[in-house]
Amino acid sequence: MPFDGIVTRSVTEELKNTLIPGKITKIYQPTLTELVFTIRSQGKNHTLLFSIHPTYARFHITDDSYKNPQEPPMFCMVLRKHLTGAIIEDIEQFGMERIITFKMKARNEIGDITQKTLVVELMGKHSNVMLIDKEKGHIIDSLKHVSMAQNRHRTILPGHEYKLPPMQDKINPLEIDGETFIKKLDFNTGKVDSQIVGMLIGFSPFIANEIKSRANLGSSKVYQESFSEIQSQIINHQYTPAIYRNKKEEFHVLPITSFAGEKETFASTNKMLDQFYSGKAERDRVKQQAKDLYRFIKNEKNKNERKMKKHQQTIKKAEGADRYQKLGELLTAHMHLVKQGDSTISVVDYYDPEQNEMTIELNPNKTPSENAQSFYKTYQKLKTSKKVVEKEILRTKEEISYLDQLLQQIDVASVADIEEIREELREEGYLKKQTKQKKKNKNKPKKPVPEEYVATDGTAILVGKNNKQNEYVTTKLAHRDDIWLHTKDIPGSHVIIRSKDPDEETLIEAAQIAAYFSKSQSSSSVPVDYTKIRHVKKPNGAKPGYVTYDNQKTLFVTPGKQLIDKLKKN
Repeated sequence: MPFDGIVTRSVTEELKNTLIPGKITKIYQPTLTELVFTIRSQGKNHTLLFSIHPTYARFHITDDSYKNPQEPPMFCMVLRKHLTGAIIEDIEQFGMERIITFKMKARNEIGDITQKTLVVELMGKHSNVMLIDKEKGHIIDSLKHVSMAQNRHRTILPGHEYKLPPMQDKINPLEIDGETFIKKLDFNTGKVDSQIVGMLIGFSPFIANEIKSRANLGSSKVYQESFSEIQSQIINHQYTPAIYRNKKEEFHVLPITSFAGEKETFASTNKMLDQFYSGKAERDRVKQQAKDLYRFIKNEKNKNERKMKKHQQTIKKAEGADRYQKLGELLTAHMHLVKQGDSTISVVDYYDPEQNEMTIELNPNKTPSENAQSFYKTYQKLKTSKKVVEKEILRTKEEISYLDQLLQQIDVASVADIEEIREELREEGYLKKQTKQKKKNKNKPKKPVPEEYVATDGTAILVGKNNKQNEYVTTKLAHRDDIWLHTKDIPGSHVIIRSKDPDEETLIEAAQIAAYFSKSQSSSSVPVDYTKIRHVKKPNGAKPGYVTYDNQKTLFVTPGKQLIDKLKKN
């Protein structure tokens, strides 16, 4: 994911044209690593996202909505104090580095005009956002504080002077000619692409490989032409923002000729970045928050799978119960031939059409009668255990299915969904219930909030992403004539079409949503059952989210994220 200096230059140029002059009207901090500004510019509101996520550090205009905490963090309050109502006067990139400055004019508490600078540094795990007093040059505050003990090169704390991060010994690619570029490459050592990355500021391996590909391992002159072509595209802002999909997703603003696979182009870099990153940081947050939960459920599932193996072994053993009954009966019929202390006896097998003899092993410490009774007891024990274990197998299968469903729900959950899954596990007795002191709003249980989608024809589609939501949409929200969908014999979400007679396109779209929010999200030709809500029933005592249904029909669909993004209600 090369959010390199070239992408930074492209975003900066677009933001200059879109946000200058713009007025900052709202500031939020949804998470510890994200800031969201609402900026009024050119008669329209724009949502600008800054993220210092260690993997997904970025900045761009976004259409995504973010859930904000009830209490804003300290840095958010500092930004609100200094920047609410501020006018953005300029946006600049430092050279070709991933360092961007937003220069703003604001008013202080007594109404005097002040100059403030918001500095955004996108450097992986060292990324940061800092508010600088332009006149004094010191840091007012930062999203991440860095003490001298953490970084001996510079301190990032309120009151300290702002210093640029240590610069690498690289060349600005816009300030070098093609001839000098070639002279600095050593073609004899190979690995030309890594040499390019080590030489030029803002060039990622992705672009270095593109230069190499365009040159097609040709002469130094061809490499020079390849570099000059890319340099010209950067200088003249000749961008073609696109997401490239093969085994994994990549993106860039320059046309990538070396990539073989699916390509999706965009009208702007901001649109491309918003689509590429949408949900990725959220999924990472969910993964971190649900790590312990996922491990717990996985362990419970493994425990039940081991239990299932033992049950199957017991059933296999119980299948030989009739043999012990037969041994008891043959021994009883030949009791007169057995003496105390015998360890074996040969008897005629009356059950054998050939009337062959068979040998019965005995316990010499038991009387002949006790040996016979022992065979009968074993027979009864195995017969009884088979009935008990058969019930246990059904119970264990349901348990494994339930836990499998929970694992699938974590895979598609949001941060809010995770808490609902935890609450469900507490209610079902898997996790300890919270103490009364820890419970908040215990008298006001929150209603589950399912995700909403809108079909192409405008029909509403509801999706339950966990069992609480599944039960809510199926048993509370849906009308008895609404259409209910679920992947056939595959863990997944309950999907409701708010219509008693949807057209074929809406049915297919809803089926694709059901397939996407299932364990078969990455599969093709996924079977999805659909029927009316009146034919869906929840058995008494069943696990949360478990239902039975009939009168269903089946569609086979292939899920895709692009359709999901297109149909999701904003």
